[in-house]
Amino acid sequence: MTTDSKTRVEHDLLGKRELPADALYGIQTLRGVENFSISRFKLEYYPAFINGLAYTKLAAAEANHQLGLLTDEQYAGIKAACEDIVAGKYHEEFPVDMIQGGAGTSTNMNANEVIANIALLHMGHKPGEYEYCSPHDHVNRSQSTNDAYPTAIHMGLYASHLALLPHLEALIAEFRKRGDDFANIVKMGRTQLEDAVPMTLGQTFYGFASILSDELLHLNEAAADFLTVNLGATAIGTGICSEPGYAEKAVEALARITGWKVQLAKDWVGATSDTSCMVGYMSALKRVAVKMSKISNDLRLLASGPRCGLGEINLPARQPGSSIMPGKVNPVIPEVVSQVAFKVIGNELCVTMAGEASQMELNAMEPVMAQCCFESVDLMCNAFDTLRTLCVEGITANPEHCQAEVRNSIGIVTALNPYIGYDHSTNIAKKALETGRSVYDLVLEEGILTQEDLDTILDPKNMIRPVKLDIRARK
Repeated sequence: MTTDSKTRVEHDLLGKRELPADALYGIQTLRGVENFSISRFKLEYYPAFINGLAYTKLAAAEANHQLGLLTDEQYAGIKAACEDIVAGKYHEEFPVDMIQGGAGTSTNMNANEVIANIALLHMGHKPGEYEYCSPHDHVNRSQSTNDAYPTAIHMGLYASHLALLPHLEALIAEFRKRGDDFANIVKMGRTQLEDAVPMTLGQTFYGFASILSDELLHLNEAAADFLTVNLGATAIGTGICSEPGYAEKAVEALARITGWKVQLAKDWVGATSDTSCMVGYMSALKRVAVKMSKISNDLRLLASGPRCGLGEINLPARQPGSSIMPGKVNPVIPEVVSQVAFKVIGNELCVTMAGEASQMELNAMEPVMAQCCFESVDLMCNAFDTLRTLCVEGITANPEHCQAEVRNSIGIVTALNPYIGYDHSTNIAKKALETGRSVYDLVLEEGILTQEDLDTILDPKNMIRPVKLDIRARK
């Protein structure tokens, strides 16, 4: 109903409200905005989720049309509306807070109303003329929030996962490239922050690449769960208000629309209250976050100093590091990556607790779970790119310093242990600690090995991989 050229009136269970005449959202979206002024995380900021809603509504419309529940004109209008949304149009018409009560009803109705009104425009009608295409009777036909909303989340998160992978793979590739660049630089390895045994700086960076690469499998396995949906389960998993064959047709359409291997859950009741796919994916993402923070910590330590720390590598200088200490430059990029990791780890805990909070036939905590998942993927994509482009690509090594540390380290005595025995090694290490002299000089002074044998054992290529040398102690 239109009151003047600037507003229109819509009604729902609770009464009537005025909206801007050209608004593409409706009364239930308005109530959602008014009720849930909780965060700055608005639906419009998560295009993958909005697209997931459009995919879901289009699949439902296709199934309903096949069953004769939508006219050709209604189906064509809804289809055009969903395609507009996927193309990036009208996202500003999704103003509801991601964090909301009602198990996602505000989000579902925001989608229903916007799609209905866009469809009306395509059909030659004005927004709000719902007798031609209704948010409830047509866009939401054969659906409940309790199956359409989680299905949209699944589709949005699977798309987000696919978008995340190239960012992570690019970072892994850059670490491997740094490994190639530093393959011949020998340095001291460390355990428990104490000198251990020699290795190459390249091995350090190859290690960073490998531990992140290992997570691709876990992420993909966790994301695959998103492709099982409960679309057609409606309110609690019984399929009430849908016709026989609707669920199968809708899921077949969803698979065709997305190009993904989407399948219908075997047990609709169980699937409707189960949010473990989000719990599982956030757990996989947390593993990556933990490793990202570990790597960031290592980069900070390796670059510490530059004169009074380890100083084995140099991180690119990105900004002055102090308002009081001239010349100080901080490792700001690894620092921010660790903070992202902490946020993702916290989000994983939130998702876990919300997943546990499911009662009976529905988990009403899905909105905060979805927000945490979408936010975490976005944060990690940004962290991967920031670490790669503003830090790793510009890292340089200090090879002379690394070599000097190896020569001066007591840790190289470990390399001698297979040839001179544990007792000799312990004695040499103790004397080196007490006198400050080098292991190399003490071994020669005591006549335990010839200089030729000692140089062979301590050749870098023999200290960074398993070797078999025919060398024995002289005494």
